[in-house]
Amino acid sequence: MTHRPYQKPANPNFSSGPCAKRPGYNLQALQNAPFGRSHRSSIGKKRLQEAIKKTKQILDLPVDYLLGIVPASDTGAFEMAMWNLLGERPVDVIYFESFGKTWADDIQKQLKIEEVCLITADYGFLPDLSRINFDHDVVLTWNGTTSGVKIPNGDFIPTDRKGLTLCDATSAVFAMEIPWEKLDSVTFSWQKVLGGEAAHGMLILSPRAVERIENYTPPWPLPKIFRLKKGNALMNEIFEGSTINTPSMLCNEDYLDALNWAESIGGLPALFKRTENNLHVIEEFVAKHSWIDFLSADPTIRSNTSVCLTVDLDPNRLKQLVKLLETEEAAFDIASYRDAPNGLRFWCGATIDKNDLETAMQWLDWAYHQVKS
Repeated sequence: MTHRPYQKPANPNFSSGPCAKRPGYNLQALQNAPFGRSHRSSIGKKRLQEAIKKTKQILDLPVDYLLGIVPASDTGAFEMAMWNLLGERPVDVIYFESFGKTWADDIQKQLKIEEVCLITADYGFLPDLSRINFDHDVVLTWNGTTSGVKIPNGDFIPTDRKGLTLCDATSAVFAMEIPWEKLDSVTFSWQKVLGGEAAHGMLILSPRAVERIENYTPPWPLPKIFRLKKGNALMNEIFEGSTINTPSMLCNEDYLDALNWAESIGGLPALFKRTENNLHVIEEFVAKHSWIDFLSADPTIRSNTSVCLTVDLDPNRLKQLVKLLETEEAAFDIASYRDAPNGLRFWCGATIDKNDLETAMQWLDWAYHQVKS
């Protein structure tokens, strides 16, 4: 018989977005935010520039890559990349989860690009990447937030490609190795791996992407919130802290706090290690319990952030399990994504403490047997 655990996680927030705040987070970290000041004031612009500078330093971006703060989270950032960059040549779209399919649908139904090749796989699997034609533009997600599958490395991307590679990396950046030199546009949002607040996206452009923007004009109209160039020149100010629309200085200060924490624990290597250690907790739990397994059977492509699991329960009992853990305040927001197969999804990014995940696994074991019986 599995006994009810005595302790609960100090932080039971295991949502895959918005994700848990860093350990020791306190609202006092925001006390120096320039409340009531314009984002165009000297202090406002300075804080936005600081967020850009620290992000580039921690991620070790190539010196000639640009990074800017843009509207509407990762969705806005990636739509901005597609609407500005695509249309010059055919497009190969690689998707293996719901968000990648959204990009494919938008390319076909909104941008109405005629020559599109879809290279897909079901949830839990990775498509055949050898099928990609890099003479085309390529659109892909690096980590399947809703499928628990990641691209393991960038070896399949040639350095002498003719097309551009557009990568949605929102649940991968700060948690996995990203081969920047193989990618021409990368996007992510603050609310994922570092646990920032929502509604702000980050857009990274390579020199090749900048060249495309300055030398190609898409056939569709671009709303103001998407425009990256004026005349035939890139609007460089976007990548220097002058945002297209009004950002939240409060959210920016919160993001700076997360970046400072990342620096304080040892930067990217420490973030990677924390994430891998968290994944290992679930791997050990799955190895000891026959009623639970990974949605992705192949460990080489298994995500170390959005960890998706299958459970030996029918959908109704699975809902009962999720509700029981929520009621007990042992684990919040762990149901699989609405379009994904029935199961569980635990966020294992760097802001999650290993001890909290270990405690949550004890509660998961108890809750399963309560519901099963």
